[in-house]
Amino acid sequence: MIINQQEYNIKGLSYSIRSAEEKDAEALSSLRVQMDGETENMDREEGEAYIDAAEFSRVIHSDTEKSRNLFLVAVVAGEIVGYSRCEGRELKRFCHKVEFGVCVTRQFWGHGIGKNLLEKSIEWADQTGVEKMTLNVLASNDKAIELYQKCGFGIEGILKKDRRHADGQYHDTIVMGRFKD
Repeated sequence: MIINQQEYNIKGLSYSIRSAEEKDAEALSSLRVQMDGETENMDREEGEAYIDAAEFSRVIHSDTEKSRNLFLVAVVAGEIVGYSRCEGRELKRFCHKVEFGVCVTRQFWGHGIGKNLLEKSIEWADQTGVEKMTLNVLASNDKAIELYQKCGFGIEGILKKDRRHADGQYHDTIVMGRFKD
């Protein structure tokens, strides 16, 4: 699915949010590796589960054609600095919901980019008949959990010792969901 581009100016930073395009594939491939290395909040270690430009192009093409998927990018001065994705499933028992994920480069934290990617995704979901959005978040990521709760997500469960990071420490994952009003 494709959305109209939206412009933002927050804390002196101008950026736009738009649907991903196949020409973004190379930048997204590099960006994903970068972001995985910037924070423990991601599911992957840096370079793990690498997605090359060709695969990103395929995903973007597929998401553009599917009415239950949405792939957004945040752009600052022509450079992609974050992205989000909603992915629905084709199985009838699960076609009422989508799974949401978001990431923003550390350099641009604090400018509302993640919040606006989330809000655009919620707006899209509500307008297209998606009844439920789900996401997983690291239990220690208090800022993200607070944002999700402000946007109507509730905690549905905790996956104990769900992740083991490079330092050998285990971490819980919180499962959250939002039902359409």
